[in-house]
Amino acid sequence: MSIRQFSRIAVALLVVAFLISCSGVHTSPASIASDAPVVSMVVPQSNGVGTNREIAVVFSKPMDPASINASTFVIAGATGTVTYDATNMIGGFMPSPDLAANVTYNARITVGAKDVSGTPLAAPFDFSFTARPTTDTSAPYVIAVNVVAGATCVPQDQKIVATFDEQMDSLTINTSTFFIQGVAGTVTYDVVTQKATFTPSASLAANTKFTIVVTAGAKDMGGVPVAPLQQTFTTGPCQGGGTQPVALCPNIGAFSVLAGSTVTNTGSTVVSGDVGVSPGTAVTGFPPGLAGGTIHIADGAAGLAQATLTAGYIDAAGRSGGTSVAGDLVGQTLTAGVYKSTSSLANSGDVTLDAQGNSDAVFIFQISSTLTTGSGSHVVLANGAKACNVFWQVGSSATLGTNSVFKGNILALTSITITTGVNLEGRALARNGAVTLDTDVITGCACQ
Repeated sequence: MSIRQFSRIAVALLVVAFLISCSGVHTSPASIASDAPVVSMVVPQSNGVGTNREIAVVFSKPMDPASINASTFVIAGATGTVTYDATNMIGGFMPSPDLAANVTYNARITVGAKDVSGTPLAAPFDFSFTARPTTDTSAPYVIAVNVVAGATCVPQDQKIVATFDEQMDSLTINTSTFFIQGVAGTVTYDVVTQKATFTPSASLAANTKFTIVVTAGAKDMGGVPVAPLQQTFTTGPCQGGGTQPVALCPNIGAFSVLAGSTVTNTGSTVVSGDVGVSPGTAVTGFPPGLAGGTIHIADGAAGLAQATLTAGYIDAAGRSGGTSVAGDLVGQTLTAGVYKSTSSLANSGDVTLDAQGNSDAVFIFQISSTLTTGSGSHVVLANGAKACNVFWQVGSSATLGTNSVFKGNILALTSITITTGVNLEGRALARNGAVTLDTDVITGCACQ
C-alpha cells in the first residue's frame, strides 16, 4: 500500500468516526452523567390502585418542574394530568377519565425528565400496575400524632408528625392543610412511612397552649378529603417533665387487648375494655371470659387500632436519650424517662417506678428482645405514677408470670402471653402475633 492510499483510508476513517459521534449513536456508559437523576421508587399504595387513584414516583434529586409533564410521564392507554411536587420530589399522574378496572397498565418516565441543572434521567424508568375493580371513596384518617392530645410540658422545639392510614397526595400536604395555629413553619411528606412533618420556623412560646390542625384540604391519592383533626398541647418548660406519652390516643380507642393473629382465652378472664384482632379473625374463650367493651374481629375499629399500634410502637422505639438497663430490674427504683435494653429484659421480683410527685411522669422502656416477668412479681407505682403513662416496647414477645401484677402498656412486635392469675393495669397490644390469656384481670386505659 502506498503512502497516498494509506492517507486516504485514514482520512476516511476519521470522517466516519466524526459522523458517528455526531449522530447520537454513541451510548457508552461514560456518556451518562455520574450525577444523573433516577427514579427512586414508585409510591406505594396501601389499598391497591383504585381506578381513580393517582400514580406517582419519587426522584432521587430535585427535578426541573417543566420537564415533568405528559410527554415524560406516560401511561400507555391512559390520559391524565401530570404534576410535580418540588418539596418532596414526587411526580404524579392523575388519570382522567378513571382507569379501567382489572387492567394492567405499563408506565414510563422518559429521559426527557431532567433535574434542575438540565441533566436528563440516567435511563428510562418502566413499571406496571393493575387497577383494582373499585374506585377509592373511603376517607383517609390521621391514625397517630407524635404529641398526645392534651399533652403538657412539650418541648419548645417540638416538630409535629402526623401519620396517615393510607397514601396521601403529597401536593395536598402543606402549611394550609397541616399546621399549628398561629405558628409559621414548613411541611414535608414521607411516602414510605405516610408521615407528614410540620417544623416550626422558630421555637414555640413557653408555657403556651397550641392547637394542631389537619384540614379536609389534605386528600388521599384518590382525591378523597381526610377526616379533619384538631388537638391541643401545652409547651414547657416544666419541672421534672419533658418525656411525652407514646402516641396511642385517640385512635387506640377503648382497646385493652389487641392482637395481630388471634386472641385466645382460658378461664374466667375479665377485661374492662374492648378486645380485638386484625388482620387475624379468631377470638376464642369469650365466654367464659368477659369483655366490658366490644369484641372487634378484623373490622374497621380493629384495623385502625392496629395501624395506631404500629405508629405508637415506632414512636416508642425511636425515642432518644435512653438510660441503659439490662438483665433483671428486680429491686430497682426508676424515675421518669426513657430506658433502653439492647437485649432481653426481666423482672423476677419487684421494680418501683417513682413519679416523684409528678402525675404526668412518663416511663418508656425500649426492649430489643423479650420481656419476661417472674411468678408473683410486681411493678410498683410510687409517688403519683400512673399505669397508663408507662410503655413497654418489646422487640419480640412478652410473657407475664403467674399471679404477677404488671402496670403499663405492652406494645409487642410479636406475641403476648399472660399466664394464670395475672393482674394487668394497662393494655396488651401485639402487632403480629397472638395475645393469650388465662383467668386474668385486665384493667385498660382510657383516652382523654
